[in-house]
Amino acid sequence: MKIAVVGAGFAGLSSAKVLTGFGHDVTVFEKAPDVGGVWSASRRYPGLTTQNDKGTYSLSDFPMPKHYPEWPSGQQVQEYLESYARHFGIRDAVRTDTEVLSAEPREGGGWTVTTAGAAAGVGEFDHLVVANGIFSEPFLPPLPGTEEYRAAGGRYCAPSDFTDIDDARDRDVVIGYGKSGCDVAVALNSVSRTTTVVARELLWKMPRRIGGALNYKYLLLTRLGEGLFRYAHLAGFEKFLHGPGKGVRNGMMSSLQGQIVRQLGLQKLGLVPGGSLEDIARSTVSLATDGFYEAVADGSITVHRDTLISALGARDGRPVAILSDGTEVPADVVVAATGFHQRVPFLSQDVRDRLVDERGNFELYRQIHPHTVADLSFCGYNSSFLSPLSAEVAALWIGVHLAGGIDLPSVEQRRAFVQERLRWMEERTEGKHARGTNIIPFSLHNIDEMLSDLGAGIGRRRRLAEWLLPVDPGAYARITAELTARHAPLTAAGADRRTGAPLRAAG
Repeated sequence: MKIAVVGAGFAGLSSAKVLTGFGHDVTVFEKAPDVGGVWSASRRYPGLTTQNDKGTYSLSDFPMPKHYPEWPSGQQVQEYLESYARHFGIRDAVRTDTEVLSAEPREGGGWTVTTAGAAAGVGEFDHLVVANGIFSEPFLPPLPGTEEYRAAGGRYCAPSDFTDIDDARDRDVVIGYGKSGCDVAVALNSVSRTTTVVARELLWKMPRRIGGALNYKYLLLTRLGEGLFRYAHLAGFEKFLHGPGKGVRNGMMSSLQGQIVRQLGLQKLGLVPGGSLEDIARSTVSLATDGFYEAVADGSITVHRDTLISALGARDGRPVAILSDGTEVPADVVVAATGFHQRVPFLSQDVRDRLVDERGNFELYRQIHPHTVADLSFCGYNSSFLSPLSAEVAALWIGVHLAGGIDLPSVEQRRAFVQERLRWMEERTEGKHARGTNIIPFSLHNIDEMLSDLGAGIGRRRRLAEWLLPVDPGAYARITAELTARHAPLTAAGADRRTGAPLRAAG
C-alpha cells in the first residue's frame, strides 16, 4: 500500500519504520524544517528537557545514546530522532518543510493529499496516518487589550514560539505555571529583568528524585505506580489495592504527598496545591523544574496563585498584564503555557465531524481507529507517560490491522466502548483529557489493550517485573519482529492493496 503519514515526531517516525517493515511504501510529510515534532529546533523553547529519564523515553529497538544525561535536552531528543530515522533507512521518506494543506477521501477508497512547501504537489495514497500530535497547535487565549499591548511593544506567544532566550534579556516576563511554563521561567530568569508566574491552579509537581535519592520512575513508571490510580476496569492486584488493600494504598499516596510538600518547601512558599496528589489522575502531573522553587524562595521568581491573566494593555506606554484579582504586572513578554488545540485542520469539516462526538472528543477505538472513516488511522493520540512506546505499539496495531490481523468488534460495539471510556475519562479528569487523546496515568493499561488485540505480549515474567521496576522499552522490541514476521508477507503478497484484507478466491 502507499501510505501517507502526517508528522515526523515520535509517532510519525515510528509509524514510518513499522509500516515500511510491513512492506508498505510510506511517505512522511513534516511542515518543520527537521524531524522531531515538539522537539524540532523550530519549536524548542529555552529550558526544554524530557520529563522521563532516557531509559524509559525511547523507542523499543533504538535506545538513547549512553552519553546522554539522564534527562536529555530538547536538542538531544531531536538528534536522537534524526539518528533513528537514518538508522532504519526512513529519513529519505520524510518530506520536511512540507505542509499538508488537505487530505480528501477518494471515491472508491484512499486519499488525495495536497501539500505546499519543499515537496509541494498532489499525491494519491491508499491509507492516511495522522501523526501530527496533540501538542502541535498551541492554544493562545484571546485576551482583551491585546492590540494595545502589542502596540506598546509587548510580545504575547506560546512557549513553542519563544525559541531565543535573548528575546527576554532585560525584559519583564510573565509565564504560566504548567510544565513548559516553569521550564521557561527558570531559563529566562537568568536574563530577564523580572520573572512572574501566574498560576490559575497550582498543580502537583513531582521531584525528579524523591527524598533526593529515589528516581520518580520507580513510583510512576511501574505497574504498581499506575495501579495506585483507579482504572476503568480493575483486575488482578488492582482489585486488592482499591478494595481490601485500600488503606495501604491511601497510606502510600499520603506519604508521597507529604514528602513532596516537604522536599519542595511548598508550605513555606505558600504553594501547596489544593486537593490531593490524587489529582495526578486528572492528567495534570509534571516534574518539578530544577531551580524553580529555589528561585521562588530567593525572590527572583514571583508566583501569583489562584488567579489568571484577564487582560493585556499598556500603562504609561509600557506593556502590562492585568490579573483577575486586579493586580497589574509589568509584562514585556507574556508566554501563555495554556495547552493545545486537538485539531486536524487538513481534513474537511465533513470528515472531522465524523471523527468526534457531540462534545468534540475524538471517537477512536484504542485512540487509533475511527468508526466510519475508511483508510484512516491515528498514531500518537494516546499521549501517556510512555509516549514513544505508546505510539510505537499504536503503529504496530495499524500495521497488523492493515494486514487483516485484528478481529475488530462491530461498529456499534466499538462506539459503545469508546463512549463509555470517554465518559469515564471526562469524569476522572474533570474534562481535562485533551479531547479523549490523553490517557495519563494509564500508559501501560493502554499498551496492554493494544497488544491484546494483536495477540502479543512481553511475557508473564517481564510483566511481573514491571510491577516494581520502571518500564524498559527494549523489552518490547521482539514484539515488532514477531508481528512483522507474522503479517508482513501477507501484506506484501496476497492481500488487497487498498484494505489490507486477505484476498480470497471467488466462490
